[in-house]
Amino acid sequence: MQRADVILTPVLATWRTWRTRVCHVIKLTLSGKGSKASPQNGSEGLTAQKTNSEESFLTGFGLCQRNNICLAGQSQQRWEPTLVSPTSSGESKLLEEAIIPLAKTLIENNPRSGNFSALVKIFLGRTKELKISTECQDQLFIWQAHNALLMIRCLLKVFIREMSEEELHQQFSYQERAVVSCAEMNNEDLLEELLSNLIHLIVEVPLLDITYSILFEAVTTLLVLLSYQLFHKDILRDGIIFQHIMKGRCLCLTSRLVKTLLYNFIRQEKCPPPATHIFEPKAEGGLFYGLASGVASGLWSVFTLGGAGSKAENDQEHNPLPLSNQSLLLLLVLANLPDGPDWPNPYRQAITCFRNTQDTSPPAEHPHTFQINFNSLYTALCEQQRSDQATLLLYTLLHQNANVRTYILSRTDMDNLVLPILDILYHVEERNSHHVYMALIILLILTEDDAFNRSIHEVVLKNISWYTERSLTEISLGSLLILVVIRTIQFNMTRTRDKYLHTNCLAALANMSAQFRCLHQYAAQRIISLFALLSKKHNKVLEQATQSLRGRQEDSTTLPDYAQDLSVIEEVIRMMLEIINSCLCNSLHHNPNLVYALLYKRELFEQFRMHPSFQDIMQNLDTVIGFFSQRLEQAGSDLSVERVQEVIMKGAQALPKDRLKKFPELKFKYVEEDQPEDFFVPYVWSLVFNSGVGLHWIPTGIELFSMDSG
Repeated sequence: MQRADVILTPVLATWRTWRTRVCHVIKLTLSGKGSKASPQNGSEGLTAQKTNSEESFLTGFGLCQRNNICLAGQSQQRWEPTLVSPTSSGESKLLEEAIIPLAKTLIENNPRSGNFSALVKIFLGRTKELKISTECQDQLFIWQAHNALLMIRCLLKVFIREMSEEELHQQFSYQERAVVSCAEMNNEDLLEELLSNLIHLIVEVPLLDITYSILFEAVTTLLVLLSYQLFHKDILRDGIIFQHIMKGRCLCLTSRLVKTLLYNFIRQEKCPPPATHIFEPKAEGGLFYGLASGVASGLWSVFTLGGAGSKAENDQEHNPLPLSNQSLLLLLVLANLPDGPDWPNPYRQAITCFRNTQDTSPPAEHPHTFQINFNSLYTALCEQQRSDQATLLLYTLLHQNANVRTYILSRTDMDNLVLPILDILYHVEERNSHHVYMALIILLILTEDDAFNRSIHEVVLKNISWYTERSLTEISLGSLLILVVIRTIQFNMTRTRDKYLHTNCLAALANMSAQFRCLHQYAAQRIISLFALLSKKHNKVLEQATQSLRGRQEDSTTLPDYAQDLSVIEEVIRMMLEIINSCLCNSLHHNPNLVYALLYKRELFEQFRMHPSFQDIMQNLDTVIGFFSQRLEQAGSDLSVERVQEVIMKGAQALPKDRLKKFPELKFKYVEEDQPEDFFVPYVWSLVFNSGVGLHWIPTGIELFSMDSG
């Protein structure tokens, strides 16, 4: 602990210094310090005049030189500090608390001064040259643009909390009246210009060490601009920002933005390390090298000591991939925007239709299609399933993009994808319910494919370390999948009692049942053990229902109605019987361990033989139990386990298939409910709230979801 304290203290000190600098810059903006002209019309802020206010903005934000500082770094004159984006919720909280009163002052003065629109114009003027600056390695120009954008984002975050979207739009339109005509004001939509330039920046500026921070800031600013949804309980289906993003000038960049965000996720680029200096050292050492080295080191320290995740618990976790995380969150937000009144969501369309770079077939006519490397995408998806957002992306691609689904199902290394999903379900106690749902639905979608159901029983795994109930030195992927799903059902029965979770677990098992092959002994035992647990629960509920009926005859007070509970448990028992029956009818000779477990616990099924809800499905189980029981009796008494298994294997070959009654194929298909945005929009924004890097929202006022949701 002593060592950690030594490392942490200077970083915190650096952060406090940085926060003070940011607030000082905003105060310069509000007070007009450095402006040679007096405020006009009683304004306390800076005017939009080029010679006065813009110079003050440039100077205050480190966007221009003071006292003719020489670019060669020879001068001993002073240079304004370069700013660093906050990258943990704690840092962002401190910054926002300091900025709120200053931003409120800006809101009061901005209608007269137009300072905010002047700042936006300064940033927009620099974005036009960013790509060239990157090619020329002009780090200074890039950091000037970054500083302006960081301040815009900080102010926007407060504005969005304090005012309506219409009022925000007005903040962009306020300009100094003496130098801007009314016609010019009406013809220019600065908000749309900012949105369009941010997207251009993301898709056109290459990801390099020197551009990492400004790309991260551009993605984060877009998230902030879309965050009005957090403060509305109903799903926003219209609005100024919504229309600009979905239509207008941003529409033509849809496919490029989706592709870039996907590649940011795929590349998993870490924040540039301290050794990556923003400015190269000169022979004399010089001012620039010292400043840039400190800034780069501070940036790296903040990234690694900060982190994303649950704001209360995970802020100190190591998160070296802020751009990847933030890009994925923005992609999910865009993909889950609802369709407009008369137009579909173009970002969802782009996600639905993109293809593999190796696909040479003529593309279908679609305005937003593009190609991406599926092998790289698959690798990133396999590696990142520990996060909610990566699992949600996998679900989105499997469900909505047929090209991705076909590619994934064709892979011969499916264990790389399935094992992380099973890990999520196995640690259900540690995961939020939405993450568990997404993992389970992914399995359900995969099990709709018969080839997948066959192939998973051919993949043999060794020493699954995270499965602790029993040592599994060797087991097929299919048997492990069955074990984890059954464990999830049992957990749900004793804890959450969620019917939706039950239904999807059983549907996945049902889809696989006809292709069960060489089930592991433990997997076969767990199938029958689950039925035993259900049988016990059925008897308990039935007894309670009987007592309830007697109580009603003797007492007029209201007693619990157990009829619904009994109906639900009987539905689950019926499904389990159908799963066992499907395996026996289609692959009995491949599963001697299931037959063994069935015979060992044959008394469990006695009570359901004459039950009207199970009579039809029990016929086949009675046939199998009777047939193999007779074979074992003929083999003699005191049989060893090996001898019993031998008798079962020979009997499986001898049992005539026509003795088992045929039932319809047991198949379930996942279908999204009507208006899926009612679930996905709050879920995605809860991920942004909890996992956005360097973003902090005060819980008060957030209406989209409750603080304990998920």
